[in-house]
Amino acid sequence: MAYPRVLVLETQRFQRSVLIKVFDKLGVPDVIQAGDTEQAMACMQEAGGVDIVLCDLADRGIDCLEFLRIAGRVGLVQAVVLCGELRPELRRALEQMSTLSGLQLLGVIRSPLQVWVLRKMLLRYAYRRSSAASAPPLKLLPTEEEIRQGLALGEFRAWFQPKFRMHTGEVAGVEALVRWEHPGRGVLLPAEFLAAVLAYDLIDQMFLQLLEQGLSVLGVLRRKNVELELAFNLHASQLFGSELVGHIRAAIERYGFGGSTLLFEFAENGLLDSSPRIRENLLRLRMIGCKLAIDDFGKTFSSLKLLCHLPFNQLKLDGEIVRHVDDPGSKAMIASTLALAGSLGMSLVIEGVSSQKIRDAVVAMGCEFGQGFYLARPMAAYRLLPWLEEHRANRLAIKDNRSDV
Repeated sequence: MAYPRVLVLETQRFQRSVLIKVFDKLGVPDVIQAGDTEQAMACMQEAGGVDIVLCDLADRGIDCLEFLRIAGRVGLVQAVVLCGELRPELRRALEQMSTLSGLQLLGVIRSPLQVWVLRKMLLRYAYRRSSAASAPPLKLLPTEEEIRQGLALGEFRAWFQPKFRMHTGEVAGVEALVRWEHPGRGVLLPAEFLAAVLAYDLIDQMFLQLLEQGLSVLGVLRRKNVELELAFNLHASQLFGSELVGHIRAAIERYGFGGSTLLFEFAENGLLDSSPRIRENLLRLRMIGCKLAIDDFGKTFSSLKLLCHLPFNQLKLDGEIVRHVDDPGSKAMIASTLALAGSLGMSLVIEGVSSQKIRDAVVAMGCEFGQGFYLARPMAAYRLLPWLEEHRANRLAIKDNRSDV
């Protein structure tokens, strides 16, 4: 068994030494130790990340939850072992929080520490990683300097994935998705850099470049008499300030579009604790005509209060729900979300339409809008107009053939 790299986060030097000896007894030589979260973060960055963090929830000198949230978000840790006594409901909440932070909660160890319990957790981690053993090693997240250079050189580009009226095949809009066209590493997906962009507070700078690119593409389409709704992803934290909405308004006016041309998608979990400032800026976006969507609906908590009190126009149902479209539970979730959206005057977009089977099933249930690899994959800006023209020609040809029958 290849043992992982471990970080022991503990304020007490004696306790750290005990834990390090335990790991050594288990044959884990690569153990980093830290007495506080600042030191831990520095050690992980220097080491290029760790596999597992062990920390004590009851240690008053450490905000373990905040540390894990940040470390998980920037990809410096994969899994966590917690020390302390936890009631079942708290453990479930921690598992949910860990998942949302991109972490795997291996378990909770109680005092006195039993070596076999810790060994079992290490084996569990190794087993879950074994399926990816043949995959190439993960690249480290880019540094702040690399991201700033990429922004300065215009390497972050908007790619576009169409949304469809599934029963007719008509393109209802396109979603702008960021890709880093890196000169040395090729085209990078958001999972390979977005956490770092957020951590270094460069998300607004990146978004504004994508907005300019997207509006420029819309201008080209408009000159070809093609009118489409353009969607962008925003992180709720981007609405804490007052400047972003002003930049959006100015860009829309500069290109001569109405606000209704744009739709902004927000991940559901980022809105659960929305502050008055976030709510204010959501209203500002609606007041300039922009539409708002909740992305990956059903992936986390799906707060009904959220839907009733925030000014959204659209729900995008998480693709994981439709993956097993024959499952009675999945069918019930699709049907209930469709009814909920209809009762609230919202449209529903089915994400993850990856096969004809899924497309036919959700259309039969009454779902109108869909998006997914089966319908169309994301494409670079230069490919969008030719693709739209070809798609329109194919639809007209099918329509003509049907009329001849």
